[in-house]
Amino acid sequence: MSKNGNEKKSKLNLVLNILLIISLATSLLAMYEIFLLDSIENTLRYIVITLLGIIDLVLIFKRFSKKKKKKKRLGIIIFMILYSLICGFVGGAIYYVYGQISSINKVYVTYTSDLITMSTNEVNDIADVENFEIGILNDKKSPEGYIIPQEIVKENKLNDENELKSYDDYTSMLVDMYTGEIDAMFVSSSYVSMFSGITGYENIENETKVIISKDKKMLKTDVSVNEGASSGKDIKEPFTLLLMGIDSTDEVLSKNAIANGDTLILITFNPKTLNATMFSIPRDSYVPISCWQGKPENKITHAAAYGNDCMMNTIEEYFKVNIDYYAKINFKGLVKLVDSVGGVEVDVPKEICTDDSSRGGEICIPEGRHLLNGEQALVFARNRKAFANGDFARAEHQQEIIMALVNKMKQITSVKKFMEILNTISNSLDTNLTTKQILSFYNVGKDIIKKSLANENADLVNIQRLYLDGIGQMIYDERTRIVLWDYIPNESSRKDIIQAMNENLELANHENITEFSFSINEPYEKEVIGSGPYKTANSYKLLPNFVGDSKADAEAYANKNGINISFIGNSGYVVSQSYPEAKRMDLIKGNVVLTLSGNSVETDDKVTKDDKDDDDDKVKKDTDEDLDDDEEQEDDSPSPSESSVPEVNEDTNSNQPDE
Repeated sequence: MSKNGNEKKSKLNLVLNILLIISLATSLLAMYEIFLLDSIENTLRYIVITLLGIIDLVLIFKRFSKKKKKKKRLGIIIFMILYSLICGFVGGAIYYVYGQISSINKVYVTYTSDLITMSTNEVNDIADVENFEIGILNDKKSPEGYIIPQEIVKENKLNDENELKSYDDYTSMLVDMYTGEIDAMFVSSSYVSMFSGITGYENIENETKVIISKDKKMLKTDVSVNEGASSGKDIKEPFTLLLMGIDSTDEVLSKNAIANGDTLILITFNPKTLNATMFSIPRDSYVPISCWQGKPENKITHAAAYGNDCMMNTIEEYFKVNIDYYAKINFKGLVKLVDSVGGVEVDVPKEICTDDSSRGGEICIPEGRHLLNGEQALVFARNRKAFANGDFARAEHQQEIIMALVNKMKQITSVKKFMEILNTISNSLDTNLTTKQILSFYNVGKDIIKKSLANENADLVNIQRLYLDGIGQMIYDERTRIVLWDYIPNESSRKDIIQAMNENLELANHENITEFSFSINEPYEKEVIGSGPYKTANSYKLLPNFVGDSKADAEAYANKNGINISFIGNSGYVVSQSYPEAKRMDLIKGNVVLTLSGNSVETDDKVTKDDKDDDDDKVKKDTDEDLDDDEEQEDDSPSPSESSVPEVNEDTNSNQPDE
C-alpha cells in the first residue's frame, strides 16, 4: 500500500475512533438520564436502555472488525453521527427537564434580617448604635429573628454598649418600639408586608427605617422540620398538599418569602379515584397557634410570619390531618402560569379592580364570562373588597382559578408551552416534594389523560369543595392591644370537613347517601361540605365596656352574666376598668376591678353614656379599617394563657364576616 493510502487509512481510523467515542459518550448520557426517570414507564425505560447498550456493543464490534469495506465504513460513519445526535438530544432534553424539576424544591434559601428603628431616630448607621435597647426573638431556630441577628450583633459588637431584649414574637417588639420601650428591633426583611395590614401601622414603611441588613444562604432542612417530612411518601397513595400564596413581586422565588396567609388552600388527592377535596382556610380563623407558648387562639394568618413549620403544624393540629407536602407560589408565578396555558375562562360576578403583580398600577376586569390573562386572573384571585362576603368570595375565586388551570392543562400539546410551564413552575414555586415524587405524578397524569380522552367535557379531577362555617366576633388582641375581628369556626362544620378529608385519604369509612331529592325547576348545585346549616354556633363570652355605667348597673350586669367584679370607690359612675373591653372572659384571672368617679356625680367627674358610645364608635372604626385592608399581614405573639374551647350559643348561625 502506498504512503498516501496509509495516511488516508490512518485518518479514517482516527475519525472512526472519535465518532465511536462520541457515540458511546452520548449513549451513556442518554442511558443515565433515562435511568433517572424513576417510576416513569419502567418497562419501556429498561427496554430502551437495553437497546442502546446492544447498539453500543455492535458499534464497538463493527469498529474493530477486520473485514470492513469502504461502503460499510461510510455507512457506519453516517449511523454513528445520527446515533450521536439522537442520543445527545434525548440525554440533553431529559437533563434540562430533570434539572428544572429538581430546582422546584429549593434546597437553599436566602434569609434576610433587618435592624430597624423609627424614622425619627437620628441614628442611620450601625456604627452609631449605642446605648440602645434592641428587641430580638428568643426562638433560636429562627433565621431572621435570631440566627442572623446574633451574627450582626457579633460582627458589630453591639453587645458592648447596647442591651438585647428577648421577645416571643415580632408584634410585641413592634408595639414597644413605637411606644419607645425599645429603640430598635431585629425583624424579617418582609416586615412591611407583615405589619402594614395592622391598624395603626399602615404607614410603617415610612415611619421606620433600616439601619443594617444582612443576608444568609441556608439549607431549608437546617431551619425546618417539615422540609424532609415527605421523603417516605408514595404518590400512589392518597396525600395532602398545602398551597400557600406568597405576596412577592420577585420573578424568582429564591429568597425567603413569607406566605401572606390570604391564600391557604388545603388539598387532599386520591390518585386511585382521581377525587380531590379543596379547602380554602379563612385567614381570620381563630385557632390555636402551634408555635406560640401555650398555643393561644389567634388569626391563623398570623402563623405565617413564623415559617412553614408553624403554619403547617397549626393547620395539622386544628384540622386533625397530616400535611404531606406544601407548595408556595408567588404573584409573578401565578401570572406567568396562567399566561403559559393561554389564559383561563371564568365568570366574573361584577367589575373588580386591584393592583397588578408589580404593584405598579391598577387592573380592572368587567362583569361577565371572560378568558382572563395572567394579570387579570391575579386580580380575580386577590380582590375581596368588592364583595359583601369578602374573604370567602376571594377563596372561592382562588379555587375557580385552580380548577380552570387544571382543566386547561389537557389542552397542552405543544412542547414549547410545556417548557414555558416547567420554567415558570421551577422559578416561582417552592415545595418539599422530592424530584422522585414529582416525577411520579407522571402516572397520575396518564390516568387523567385517559379520563379526558374518554369524555372530552369531563373535569380532569373530581373536586369536592369544603367550607368552614362560623361567626365573627370582635375580640381584644393581647399582642396588638386593639380589638380585632376574628372568625370563630363552627365545631360541627370543622368535624364535617375533617370527615370529608379523611374519607378521601382512605382514613375513614365513606358514609353513603341513601336519599336524594331535587326539583326540575331548580338548577342542581353540588353540595359544599361544611356549609351547614347548623343549629348551633360557637362564640366566646367577652368582657363588656362598663365605663359610663353606674355601680348598680355594673353589679346587675355582672351578677346576671357571672362576672366577678370589685370596685375602687363607693359611688358614681365607672371611669375605668382593669381589663379592656372585648377581652375573653376565660382569660381573665381574678376580679375585674372597676374604678368609680367617687361620691360626687358632677358632670366633670361623670363619664356619660354619650362618651361611652363615642369610644365604642372609635373601636368599631379602627376595626373596620383593619377589615378593609386587602392584604393584611399581621404578626402576633403568644399569650401565656392556655387555649380554651369556646362556649356554644344555641340557635345562632352566621356564615359571613360582619364587615
